[in-house]
Amino acid sequence: MANAQNVATLAQIKEDLEGVQAVWVVDYRGLTVKESQQLRRDVRAAGGVMKVYKNTLVKRALADMELASMDEILEGPSAFVFAKNDPVAPAKALKDFAKGNENLQLKGGIMDGEFQDAAAFEQIASLPSRDELLGGIACSLTAVASQLAIAFGQMSEKDAEQEAA
Repeated sequence: MANAQNVATLAQIKEDLEGVQAVWVVDYRGLTVKESQQLRRDVRAAGGVMKVYKNTLVKRALADMELASMDEILEGPSAFVFAKNDPVAPAKALKDFAKGNENLQLKGGIMDGEFQDAAAFEQIASLPSRDELLGGIACSLTAVASQLAIAFGQMSEKDAEQEAA
């Protein structure tokens, strides 16, 4: 571990882990370069960042930062998806990509400081994203405001008719 490159990589991993809401782990064996590039673009569009690190360095960074262990899924080639804001959107991007490409294996990860296995990852990826939830709330509020405006308009018309009569 003493070599300078590993020390620098460990520092970079710790920086990537700082303040993340989730870290998702995937096995990317069998993906072509073009598929890997597309996966990175999909993850980036969803608000995440995908990087490849040595499993041993990630284990050490997690231990140094006193974060949940992912030892049981850190075997073989692993790519790490860091989600700073919305943990669901990058998970959805990974799940959607995996539907069209059987070579991408979803292993699990850490969300809100707790280890999530592959089954939990699937459930999280099925949730609506933060933007979808906010959109639903905005639609609900707009609908309520429209109904109130219509009701007040009808009440005003009735008041005007009664005054005229």
